Amino acid sequence: MSNHIKIFSGSANRALATKIAARVGVPLSAATLGRFPDGEIYVTFEETVRGRDVFLVQPTALQPNEYLMELFLMADAARRASAQRVTAVIPFFSYARQDRKERSRVPISAKLMANLLVAAGVNRVLTVDLHSPQIQGFFDIPVDHLYAAPLLVRYLREQAPSDRRVVVAPDPGSLKMAYSYAQLLGSGLALAGKHRTSATEVEALELVGNVDGKDCVLTDDMTTTAGTLCAAAKLAKEHGARSIRAAVSHCPITPLGIERLKDSPIEEIVTTDSIPAPDWGGYPATVLTVADMLGDAIKCIYGDEPISTLFEIHQGRTP
Repeated sequence: MSNHIKIFSGSANRALATKIAARVGVPLSAATLGRFPDGEIYVTFEETVRGRDVFLVQPTALQPNEYLMELFLMADAARRASAQRVTAVIPFFSYARQDRKERSRVPISAKLMANLLVAAGVNRVLTVDLHSPQIQGFFDIPVDHLYAAPLLVRYLREQAPSDRRVVVAPDPGSLKMAYSYAQLLGSGLALAGKHRTSATEVEALELVGNVDGKDCVLTDDMTTTAGTLCAAAKLAKEHGARSIRAAVSHCPITPLGIERLKDSPIEEIVTTDSIPAPDWGGYPATVLTVADMLGDAIKCIYGDEPISTLFEIHQGRTP
């Protein structure tokens, strides 16, 4: 395997790529990424990829335009260097919010990103918790979609007894994810309704379900300004919640979001290292690694083995 598989990292999260390579049992392959004086990106692979199975690790949060362009150029370089297969390992997939036209004269950005990846030479995509699972259908190549829920659930099970725990969906869009968490945790389920007043401001309107005296777990695929989470947490506290935690797959959080968390009833946020951790400024945050899950998926892809055991989240099973 070590001679045929090549794992390269972009500049978005080299620490995660190093851990993934260690899990696979191969060294992280050498590549040079730099900038020309005018800001254009250049990429050079420092070892052969001819006939190799190439995996490019590059989450695209925080600086999505820069990181996506790096990924496009890495894929093109691998294809032109005669790689046998190019898999884009994108733990966090940017531009996923815009997956449909909700008004006139707007793009479907997620579809455009899918088209650009394929045009650049990507043969397969490996990702974690897409903002909208239907984005898988935007690709005309295989997409392996993993879930962070089993990883986060293993931690959450240790924090409170199941008979006192309730999973709260902070908005209707996250209800399906919350239901999966509730099944895995053997817990109750509640739903907070919201009204978005601006891109960064959210007002929680009502709560469906009983949280009185319960240890609540808010679940979502991502948070940036924490407006939705904090509004739902405030509503749950007003309805008698005993404690509140948030479990979030990806955390491209802004300084505004961290300040909101500090001022909210949320006692802890549990997330993954799909993107580099921010400076939490003393706020209680538990960061779990997705490296083992992604490394095992890479081994399955390389060996043409099924990866269903890695992302199966129904029937209360965790790998």
